[in-house]
Amino acid sequence: MTPYPSGLILTGRRVVVVGGGQVAQRRVPALLAAGADVTVVSPHLTPALEGLLGAGEIAWEARGFQESDLDQAWYVVAATRDRAVNEAVSAAAEQRRIFCVRSDDALAATAWTPAVGREAGVTVAVLGNRDPRRSAAVRDAILAELRDGSLVARHHRDRVAGVTLVGGGPGDPSLVTVAGRRALMEADVVVADRLAPRELLSELSADVELIDVAKLPRGSAASQEAINSLIVARALEGKSVVRFKGGDSFVFGRGYEEVLACRAAGVPVTVVPGLTSPVSVPGLAGIPVTHRGIAHEFTVISGHLPPGHPDSLTSWPAVAGLAGTLVLLMAVENAPAIAAALLTGGRPPATPVAVVRDGSMPTQQTVLATLGTLADRLAEEAVRPPAIIVVGEVVRIAFPEAF
Repeated sequence: MTPYPSGLILTGRRVVVVGGGQVAQRRVPALLAAGADVTVVSPHLTPALEGLLGAGEIAWEARGFQESDLDQAWYVVAATRDRAVNEAVSAAAEQRRIFCVRSDDALAATAWTPAVGREAGVTVAVLGNRDPRRSAAVRDAILAELRDGSLVARHHRDRVAGVTLVGGGPGDPSLVTVAGRRALMEADVVVADRLAPRELLSELSADVELIDVAKLPRGSAASQEAINSLIVARALEGKSVVRFKGGDSFVFGRGYEEVLACRAAGVPVTVVPGLTSPVSVPGLAGIPVTHRGIAHEFTVISGHLPPGHPDSLTSWPAVAGLAGTLVLLMAVENAPAIAAALLTGGRPPATPVAVVRDGSMPTQQTVLATLGTLADRLAEEAVRPPAIIVVGEVVRIAFPEAF
């Protein structure tokens, strides 16, 4: 049989799933995502389906199938392990001219479930002649090419002028999110920082305008006001603009300043979060920021200003009194002063410290120290930014032989 492919609009329409086992558990979420009004008919439900029931997302008839269950239905899934029940569902659906999927016998069904995926505003549905593994493999191949830009119809998409803030993660291009990569591949203009995963920029189409606003320490810098004006101006020209940053745009990234600038200018703005380095970089180095019985909290602090600086918003005496993990960003230069403030505030000199340089990159390096030796160790190893400094007993958990 050759199926006729069609996209069903199920929003607000009654769909009946007969069976409450693993097959139903796989089918129901996609039906809910399509907006269907789902009723499950089964004496029992899997825990996952019970969760959907408890959340009010599905209705449940806690009994065996009855033909009247299909009254007013638009679509039916027969998903029990009992062939006789599935045949009864199929017959009742045929009588009512309702398309019916069968989990046990595709040849006896009037509809087949394709392998479905969504990427770049496109729904991909593959029917592999009743070979679900082949269907899934073809679907995944298409989705992979949409995600990495190998298959992209950028100029044929629904064009929406505006700004998208994309967090690129800690640096390794493989750690950017799927949504972030898609936004890059669909952009007309990309405004990138120095710490954004640079390898991804080489994959941009030749007609994409790439603007480098790298902020190099003690070097040339594009002011935040100029960046705000730039992204707003390009968006007002009718272009899709991606503001591409390292880490996450809202963690010491000035991302919300850019959001406010867009809103003030009436420019649509969306945010694609990124893996934030205060959590991901220690994780990549094998350091948990929390651990049962060791640290019940972690505090992320910008170290770009030393303790005592008139512009600092950090209460270092209060920080020194915390029992959990401290994660310091932009703190290499001021690390000796910060260590001194923590020691003065009561943190023991033997408190373990890890400095993770170039997190997620091939040059990643971890330097171990204590609060008492941190200044000397940084000098010995000639540590330069970018680096994440982790202070607390979680470092001892990760490197017990060093302390």
